[in-house]
Amino acid sequence: MPSHIRLAAAAAPLLAGLLSGCAATDPRDPFESYNRAVFAFNEGVDRAVVKPVAEAYRDHVPGPVRRGVHNVFSNLDDVLVFLNDLLQFKFRQAAEDFTRFFYNTFLGLGGIFDVATPLGLPKHNEDLGQTLGYWGVGSGPYLVLPFLPPSTVRDTVGFAGDALVDPVYRISDQTVLWSAIVLETVDQRAQLLSASRVLDEAALDRYAFVRDAYLQRRLNLVHDGRPPQDGAPPHPPGAGDADLDLELELELERELKQPAP
Repeated sequence: MPSHIRLAAAAAPLLAGLLSGCAATDPRDPFESYNRAVFAFNEGVDRAVVKPVAEAYRDHVPGPVRRGVHNVFSNLDDVLVFLNDLLQFKFRQAAEDFTRFFYNTFLGLGGIFDVATPLGLPKHNEDLGQTLGYWGVGSGPYLVLPFLPPSTVRDTVGFAGDALVDPVYRISDQTVLWSAIVLETVDQRAQLLSASRVLDEAALDRYAFVRDAYLQRRLNLVHDGRPPQDGAPPHPPGAGDADLDLELELELERELKQPAP
């Protein structure tokens, strides 16, 4: 397993202990001072490196090539989706996702072509963080780690667990492994360029906006789009506009489900 995955898994409980005394106004985010500092660091890395590379990738790599790359990683992700379907006892969805993976792998030339979606087998979104939530494990505090997307303690543990069986992270050749990780990161960032424009136009506290949108999206995913009304996280005054949070969440869903343009 790559070193950054091991660090992410190990850092969550350590940070929980070290940062328990940090002052915060949102009970979901007791590590806010630390999280804001790391968020600013990650934003700087994104502006300086990741976003420009993603934009160049979008602008200069032909659309069919980008679609093929995106489809391959999406097809590999269906392995994790299938396993988490089983862990959640979603056997009908598991059968659909296994069939989707089979069709795209063998008829879609290793996943380069998405032949399953037109056949009525849509892309699903399941991961170990959602599985833990499905079985009643609380999300825990919101957590931002260097070089990684927003998360929670539960979802960080889930991410590390998924990495143990993720076909990408199972690549033994380190050169191929890191090339695949970089390419997947660039592909994912290119997919989110439209969503980032929504965030840029929001003109709010970017940190609170991203946090609220992430937590709401994860709550919806854990409950398959039907979160309990009394279980919805509070939306503190001044932390961000709920309608804009929903707009960003919907844009994220559209971008992540659509093939590369």
